[in-house]
Amino acid sequence: MSDHSEPADPAELLARAASAIAGGADLQASVQQLLEGAASLTGARLAALFTREPDGEFLRLGATVGFAPEARDAFAAEVAGNPAHPIAVAASEGRPAFGRVGTRADGAAMTGVDLPLVVRRDGIDLGFGVVSFGWPGDRQLDERTLGTLRAAADLIAVAIDRDRLASLHEERSEWHDRIAGLDLLTGLANRRTLDRVLELEIERAKRQQSDISVAVFDVDGFRAVNEQLGTQAGDDVLRSVAAVLAEQVRLVDTVARVGGDEFVVVAPGSGGVVVADRILRSIDALAPVHGIPVTVSAGVARFPADGTSADELLTAALSALEGARVSGAGAIAEVRAD
Repeated sequence: MSDHSEPADPAELLARAASAIAGGADLQASVQQLLEGAASLTGARLAALFTREPDGEFLRLGATVGFAPEARDAFAAEVAGNPAHPIAVAASEGRPAFGRVGTRADGAAMTGVDLPLVVRRDGIDLGFGVVSFGWPGDRQLDERTLGTLRAAADLIAVAIDRDRLASLHEERSEWHDRIAGLDLLTGLANRRTLDRVLELEIERAKRQQSDISVAVFDVDGFRAVNEQLGTQAGDDVLRSVAAVLAEQVRLVDTVARVGGDEFVVVAPGSGGVVVADRILRSIDALAPVHGIPVTVSAGVARFPADGTSADELLTAALSALEGARVSGAGAIAEVRAD
């Protein structure tokens, strides 16, 4: 039996697709519109989209046309649970099936077309799933109808590809935002994040007329470790110190690595010396790294007594650190003592 539906018009489908995709509709709405348009233009009674997640094997039923809810669920399970199903084969092998004749659950004949969703990018074919169309009975589909279906499959593939590229771009942007504020060696905040946090804490302290403690820590003898044992050993020392810092500070504190072997803790309140002492004692308790005991010295400054800007506070804390070094390894010094 030949297909006596109205002649398909790919140009109409293209216009609908352009409107859906360029109009900023979400993926589900765009694909549903494309699927309905292709079914309407070709006289298909049923249409279904199965997608596969990147690096996944499971086919998930998405947009459909002409399926009752219970039939939809049964069809989804039938395809997903049978790798030999023609739709699953078309998706896995990337080969279309034109005019296959099958039998519905009620025993009636059904003509189907299964088209893999493929986009070529950088010379590589990327498969996103398969779209399937069905007509009752045993039908002979003409080239015009098949051309419309191919166009629909290509447009759906482009819509999915565009959506996944947008999601990938968003994920990468979020990842770059996260790592832009981190020191990659230790996982602590970096100088960029420290500067931003310290400025915010100073503004808050001014409003609330409260204190801020800034403690600068320096690893004793770090240059000698690098020279004698190499930079890998030096990196292990830094990671060990960073782990103690992250464990000993409070949730309201910020700890950052700001130089080769320098770390800074910003602690709201006036207890900077207490925090620094707790950190130094914990570092003293560390097991030797590559056979070398690890100690740090610390300098502590306070807002507003020792400075009212980020630069002033950091400079004051560094000055106190120099005083601590004079006292020997593992010492703490303040700019001033109350």
